[in-house]
Amino acid sequence: MARSAGRSAALVAAGILLSRIAGLVRQRVFAHYLGLSDAADALSAAFRIPNLLQNLLGEGVLSASFIPVYSRLLDEDPRKANRLAGNILGLLLAVMAGLVGAGVLLAGPLTSLLTPGFSGKRLELATTLLRIAFPAIALSVLSAFCTGILNSHRQFFLSYVSPVMWNFGQIAFVVAAGIWGATDVGIAHALAWGVLFGAFVEVLIQVRSVRSLMGAARLSLSTASPETRNVISRFFPVVMGRGVVQLLTYVELILASLLAVGGVSALTYGQVLYLLPISLFGMAVAAAELPELARLGKEGRPA
Repeated sequence: MARSAGRSAALVAAGILLSRIAGLVRQRVFAHYLGLSDAADALSAAFRIPNLLQNLLGEGVLSASFIPVYSRLLDEDPRKANRLAGNILGLLLAVMAGLVGAGVLLAGPLTSLLTPGFSGKRLELATTLLRIAFPAIALSVLSAFCTGILNSHRQFFLSYVSPVMWNFGQIAFVVAAGIWGATDVGIAHALAWGVLFGAFVEVLIQVRSVRSLMGAARLSLSTASPETRNVISRFFPVVMGRGVVQLLTYVELILASLLAVGGVSALTYGQVLYLLPISLFGMAVAAAELPELARLGKEGRPA
């Protein structure tokens, strides 16, 4: 088991490393074309808002609430596992549809609230970019669900290397806009559409494997099964726990928006670097061990 866990952690680390390298390239391209400009600040702020919601509702929460229950059911009763997967996916899609709709409609007030230092064209651009990028949240949460399915079946590499495509979509759109001589605002718009395109591709390359693993699972909004209620009961405490950390990140955004032009984008560039070792080592071990720990027993007791 130790060898298997080590191999799984290595696969996760390799996938994350490729993804983070692609992220560094993305930020370098972003900085090359936009630097610390008004457009760069607007773009960084617009992305920070949906990214925080993605972190709050996506991979970490699903890992803590869905994977333990689903992994145990795979060994005990695969039919119940498939039913659970269909229920959770249906509920996620319904919740994300409502959240994205609300985010697009309320993009203006939301941007003003979280970037009090923005005004004029910078505020208008950030609001527009947020409306373009907000639907990517739903795709990112769907990708997190796919990651949960793949990890529970001990398939780690694909789920963690798929974000490379998310980064590649943004790089391709920005470089194309730069070659065609787009202005800073045009490049910012291109990157926002690249985020949406990349998120779609990230999900698309996982769908085939996930569909085969889910078997005959059907989408449902039912919460009648005890397994589904178990996942939901785990979901809210994890969201509340992560919410404290995410609120601090919103505070960072608010304070950075009050600084000189370039403050928000400079903060974004720096965070990409310092999060690399945390993602590479911490996430690799945690992601590889969680499904195995869930299989050891119920509610933390040895089987």
